[in-house]
Amino acid sequence: MVRHTRRSMLKTAGATLGGLTLAGNVSASTGENARFFINLTEVSRSEVPDDVEIIHDLSQADVLVARGDQERVGGPGATVPDIKIDLSDDTTGAVESQDGPSVDERSASHNHDGAPSNSEFQWDKRAQNLSNNLTDKPGNGKVVHDTATGEGTRVAVVDSGVYDGHPDLEDVVNADLSENVTGDPYDFRPNGAGSHGTHVAGTIAATNSNDGPGGGVLGTAPDTEIIAYRMFSGMEGYQGDGYAAWVKAAENDCDAINYSVGFPFPYVFPEELPSLRAELRIAELVASYAREQGTVVVNSAGNDSLNMDRVDPERGEVLSLPTEAEGVFGVSATGPIGVGWGGKKSDNEEQWLRGNRLEEPTTEPAFYTNYGSAVDVSAAGGNADLQAIASNPDAYNDLVYSTVNTVDADGNVVSSYGWKAGTSMAAPQVSGAVALVRSLDPDASVEEVEQLIRDTASQEAEGELYHGSGHLDLEALVKAASKGKGKDRGR
Repeated sequence: MVRHTRRSMLKTAGATLGGLTLAGNVSASTGENARFFINLTEVSRSEVPDDVEIIHDLSQADVLVARGDQERVGGPGATVPDIKIDLSDDTTGAVESQDGPSVDERSASHNHDGAPSNSEFQWDKRAQNLSNNLTDKPGNGKVVHDTATGEGTRVAVVDSGVYDGHPDLEDVVNADLSENVTGDPYDFRPNGAGSHGTHVAGTIAATNSNDGPGGGVLGTAPDTEIIAYRMFSGMEGYQGDGYAAWVKAAENDCDAINYSVGFPFPYVFPEELPSLRAELRIAELVASYAREQGTVVVNSAGNDSLNMDRVDPERGEVLSLPTEAEGVFGVSATGPIGVGWGGKKSDNEEQWLRGNRLEEPTTEPAFYTNYGSAVDVSAAGGNADLQAIASNPDAYNDLVYSTVNTVDADGNVVSSYGWKAGTSMAAPQVSGAVALVRSLDPDASVEEVEQLIRDTASQEAEGELYHGSGHLDLEALVKAASKGKGKDRGR
């Protein structure tokens, strides 16, 4: 079997790095009707011409998102193009994806005696000892949800929209505060950009409420509240709309912002694209404002198998945004190889997680993940053996399983479940962890929450380069957070 591992992908990427050109999945508009950012630390608001349209007024963060003739506003450094991102590209969404059963269908998983259940696919939650209710053969020991479930907290999902009609999300999404920030005439629910945001929301807060034959799935913090901000209209979205959502989320008292979006390779070389340094400054201004309101900004590290500390001999240093922006909490992805592929122990999930059937453990850095000093921690994002997936449908079990929305032949939205892999799937594991901490210690500052997650993470064999401070450890985290409960810290 030829394995498509992280190491082999990196070797290939390194060999071709110098010959790539700017990808078509990001672009900046130019001309008299272009979208752009205005940095109000570089130019006064009074100097902005009246005929420049302000799309999002984020002046509380010293940023405006504008449309018009960029050249008429301030001098160098005062403006920078707003970037359009195509979510359909593998490096900006999920690297691998596969739809599963609808909520009305029986799960194909059957890992214990008794009825099969959707939650049996949730290796990520079972590896974290999240709940005794994840399978039809629960254990008897203390689990994470015995200590915290995210009650009293709020998480923003800035993404492709969240389908709140899913039975595992029905009582989770705050429809009154959720918002479409794109400017199109529709609401916060998905509008042509697939199920990315719904999958993310399920990883954070799914309630396992589906009463269908396969049951539901469970999120890290099922008692948190989700505010959904849709920043993609169809498959396209703008960073400026995303940053507008950061500000809205912070002002709506969100404990965390989950932002599984970023600038993909090769849009990472400031020597080729000097505007990236100005883009960095915009991200840092908005992140700083969010943090001042008590909100942790969690971002996926990216899916380009990229060393963010690298200096390319021809193209210079790497700058991966917004992960490398000060004030952003970066998350890399890990995942197993071999979950339920078949064989004599394929009916025993505990054997999988103890490693008896896994070719790679759940903490193995995923083949696609970005890495480097901008990573704060790693978390479960799913892994994949690409050759195995082509011939064995069970190989999709190595991806993260969560809530999705699909569309049937008549155009109706269908609540379903499905697999995805990407750092997009790792970030919400950490956003859910923020909710657990804040439910135990509501007065913990942003810095204290972030440091607690780092301090309790378990360092793995690959070290800081891939895992930052370590791999997310929910059991250690809630134990430590519960000791800080009730302290008068202030936010």
